[in-house]
Amino acid sequence: MSRTLVQPVGQKRLTNVAVVRLKKHGMRFEIACYPNTVLSWRSGVEKDLDEVLQSHTVYSNVSKGVLAKSKDLIAAFGTDDQTNICLDILKKGELQVAGKERESLLSSQFRDIATIVMHKTYNTETQRPYTISMIERLMREIHFAVDPHSTSKKQALELIQELQKHFPIKRCPLRIRATAPQDQLPNLLEKLKEWNATVISKEGSSAQLSVVFEMEPGLYKDCHDFVMNKMHGRFEVLAHSLYVEGDTHVDQYNDYEDMPAPLPKETHDSVLELNEKLQKQTISSTSRPTETQQKQNKCNTCNVSFDDSKLYREHHKSEWHKHNMKRKTKQLPPLTEEECMADMELDDSKSDLKDYSF
Repeated sequence: MSRTLVQPVGQKRLTNVAVVRLKKHGMRFEIACYPNTVLSWRSGVEKDLDEVLQSHTVYSNVSKGVLAKSKDLIAAFGTDDQTNICLDILKKGELQVAGKERESLLSSQFRDIATIVMHKTYNTETQRPYTISMIERLMREIHFAVDPHSTSKKQALELIQELQKHFPIKRCPLRIRATAPQDQLPNLLEKLKEWNATVISKEGSSAQLSVVFEMEPGLYKDCHDFVMNKMHGRFEVLAHSLYVEGDTHVDQYNDYEDMPAPLPKETHDSVLELNEKLQKQTISSTSRPTETQQKQNKCNTCNVSFDDSKLYREHHKSEWHKHNMKRKTKQLPPLTEEECMADMELDDSKSDLKDYSF
């Protein structure tokens, strides 16, 4: 019985590739790219096309190695130039990723969007910024879905408008410094009043005046154009985040706060007495090492002490110690080494008499 050939001889299978797919004129076109390079090329980090494409070839199915037909390429793209078509697919195509990889990318982008929202908003009730965990919880409550084809910043700005409909959240005001000639000051103040901006301070000389104010981020472009083009002044953004009243600044810290306070005289004397007692205890403990060592090297079974730990260990293997252990089980007093030897000889003679008894 003949076996069927599973893989055709002329078929080229590509493995460990990132596939970019584009559907056009009802036909599917794919290109084979190196893993983790498509996003780098689209973001402008990778410039070399050969480092992105595994081959300048257009496929209808990369996994099976089926090449796209020339007439289909001409009908869809108007040319059969493989390199230009690969560039078009690389720009407009959809990157095919596995389920776990897609889930990881969406989770990472979800975290990025939450981080942007956290830096750009604050709670209108407490006048404090939200934490990132709170922002993520609010995003889940309104069932926010990440769009992988849109940037994180654009989705974050749209998300802020949606969150404002349900929760006490607001964009952080921009703190801006505008410098303009003295005669243009009335026009600037009138515009700031029209934009509901809050003037923080005014400073400058008779020729130029600088005004520091806070305003809504949505009016940034109008304010920038007015100061730079109409007033011919200078425009500077001082802060994007919220300034909360009562926050501690660096200038409020004392250089000597971290230094320990000096001890009172009574405490100092008690510390000295304690040190003297500890030194006496150390000296007394070091002057009597033999007594402790003798206690540690004493055999309670035989009621004998050893100066050397090696002799103490060998004693526990001797017949003397074993004989006294037997007597201890019979609740008999221990014997000395000479008495032990005599008792053992007596036991041996008794056993010999038993062997020769009639």
